[in-house]
Amino acid sequence: MPSYDASHYHPPAPVAQVTLRDITSGTLLPNIFLLVDTGANITLIPKNAAERLGLQPLDGKEYQLLGFDGTQSLAQAVDLDMIFLNKAYRGRYLLIDSDHGVLGRDVLSNVVLLFNGPHQEWNEQSSA
Repeated sequence: MPSYDASHYHPPAPVAQVTLRDITSGTLLPNIFLLVDTGANITLIPKNAAERLGLQPLDGKEYQLLGFDGTQSLAQAVDLDMIFLNKAYRGRYLLIDSDHGVLGRDVLSNVVLLFNGPHQEWNEQSSA
């Protein structure tokens, strides 16, 4: 069952375990942890995960990020498949220098999740 991470986040926060896939070679990189953030517009991938997969950032493509605290930064991008809840989401994802990435609304808007904070777990719900 997906859970909350109390070792990296205070208070504990929901995290997802995803698999990344190189679109060209099909190479898989499992067990990548992403903070589930319903306030984030986009999904951010750890830069070291893209490097381990052998992906190079797209030439000439940098995107401006604006943090919740108003800080601005530039991020490179890669195209890949992210497998979350047994579904593949092909897209352009931005890279960050962090061990954990961020699972944002660009992906979360496609699923129904139930967060159970007191039990520090979450799960996918049927959309029917």
